[in-house]
Amino acid sequence: MSATKAKRDPSRVFSRTFDWAGHALGFSIGGFFDGIILHQILQWHHLLSGIEEAQQDIRVLVLWDGIFHGLMYIIAGVGLWLLWRARKEFPASGADRRLCANSLIAFGTWHILDGILSHWILGIHRIRMDVNNPLFWDLLWFVLFGALPFICGWAVRRTRTSGRSSMLSSPLALVMATALSGPLAALPPQDQQQVIVLFKPGITVTQAVAAIEAVDANIIGSDVSGQLWIIEGTKGLEAFRLYRHGALLVTNSVLPLGCISWTSIQSS
Repeated sequence: MSATKAKRDPSRVFSRTFDWAGHALGFSIGGFFDGIILHQILQWHHLLSGIEEAQQDIRVLVLWDGIFHGLMYIIAGVGLWLLWRARKEFPASGADRRLCANSLIAFGTWHILDGILSHWILGIHRIRMDVNNPLFWDLLWFVLFGALPFICGWAVRRTRTSGRSSMLSSPLALVMATALSGPLAALPPQDQQQVIVLFKPGITVTQAVAAIEAVDANIIGSDVSGQLWIIEGTKGLEAFRLYRHGALLVTNSVLPLGCISWTSIQSS
């Protein structure tokens, strides 16, 4: 095959490293999108909301949400590493379109796989757990964020490039989107008044109650160990003061486990 023909064939121009970089980044962004929107902002489900045993302990739900986000971080890191390895291909004609197309395909693939495996085969959660027709929401999410991005990405990939570069589909834009997706998972919601507090081992129930009263918060509930508490205060709740009273983790802050801040709390 001549060099001229190779340039005209979009499937032969770029290396597998470049292609897999786009796939990994798009897949991780799809996971972050799902976690941020559904687990945290809308709070429609947790990763294991469909498992009855997990529903009994909020710590299990939080733990697996954290493991899920950790896995997305790993995939995103692999994607960024592959993109760095393929950096010499950035100036090539159509590199931006190819990267954008691969990312869209992988973004859609994430939601397609999530729908088939998590919703319908394993049943570990549904898009909405609190409705009488969960299949409708599953299918709606499947089409809007699974099938459509996949088809659009495939169409862009098959389209011959004009050689123009687009800022929105450039490697820099994709890196920025990936870099911002992860930290968004750790941001607490605005005006968060419900806070989860984990006290250090050795702190008694009496000491925990005294600490909560010291910050003028109300107790919503706690686990059987007396170490994990759900409290609620006013808009000006100074929850950080709990660290002075033996708190190990206060979840209205940007912390590695900040996704706990978005957990739907049920009164006990």
